[in-house]
Amino acid sequence: MYRKISAIVIPTIIAIGIIAYMLFRVWDDLFIALKNIIPAYLAVGTVICLSAWWLRGWRYHIILKYLNYHVSITVSTACIFVSQTVNLIVPARLGDFVRVFILKHEYQTTYSEGVSSLVVERVFDIFTVALLGAVAVFFVPNVPAWFNNIIVLWLVVGVIFFVVLLFMGKFSSENRYIAIILTMLHEIKRASLSLKAVVLLGCSSIVIWFLDILVCVAVVMMFQQQIPFAVIVLAIVIGNLVKAVPLTPGGVGTYEISLAITFGLAGVDPAVATLIAVIDHLIKNLITLAGGIVSIYYLGDWVIPSIRTALDSKLGGGDKS
Repeated sequence: MYRKISAIVIPTIIAIGIIAYMLFRVWDDLFIALKNIIPAYLAVGTVICLSAWWLRGWRYHIILKYLNYHVSITVSTACIFVSQTVNLIVPARLGDFVRVFILKHEYQTTYSEGVSSLVVERVFDIFTVALLGAVAVFFVPNVPAWFNNIIVLWLVVGVIFFVVLLFMGKFSSENRYIAIILTMLHEIKRASLSLKAVVLLGCSSIVIWFLDILVCVAVVMMFQQQIPFAVIVLAIVIGNLVKAVPLTPGGVGTYEISLAITFGLAGVDPAVATLIAVIDHLIKNLITLAGGIVSIYYLGDWVIPSIRTALDSKLGGGDKS
């Protein structure tokens, strides 16, 4: 019991601490920055964010189709909404496993197929984001070395992963656990490595992340700031690559501070940079939360026990202490 509580409470405290520190250091300038906003851009950012969610659902529908499961775009979008909503509450992206249980309940997928679908989605996301970052750094002066290191690291990981998939089919094992891993890799390859799959998933991933960037552009325009587009792209890239290491629930705190640091490269006032970073993430998280609640009602009451089962299995449900 204590282990489960600490696994949620400690990362949450870290997230709140980072945000509190960011706001405290620019507190006197926050209200000045808020006085000159153009609220209409908030609505624009919200519409763009919702469009990105629909496209995420379509992409996941395609991934499942290549695994031979015909799931409607509405259901696939709802699955993502629910899992990402749970990720806002618990650390280590444990909410992703909720999707595995939902798919098994509704479509009798195997656990390995559920996890494989998640891996395909995650790999295309991270590789696409890193690729956008690799392009953006050529247009942003004085990029810190650690920015480049993060981008190159994830690009290399992505390339190695795809190379490993290419050689799947040449390996086998009688060891139970290695056999499970090889089965998953075969499923991932089937869902992602045909020419058609690469084109569909690759192009949709680029559009998804371009829309995510445009949400931030809308927030920047809301504050009437003139930040170069390449800097905004780099900010979203660094924020999401840092967030890929799940230190806090939903990457709250680590995402905002990454964006604020990147905006500082363009000479943005620290108070404005902080507000842009916080509001950008707030828009995305509130839409996620609202979509998750609606999706739970849409899928049915059985989703709540599935969430509990998934979290218990990953947080040590058998621990009674």
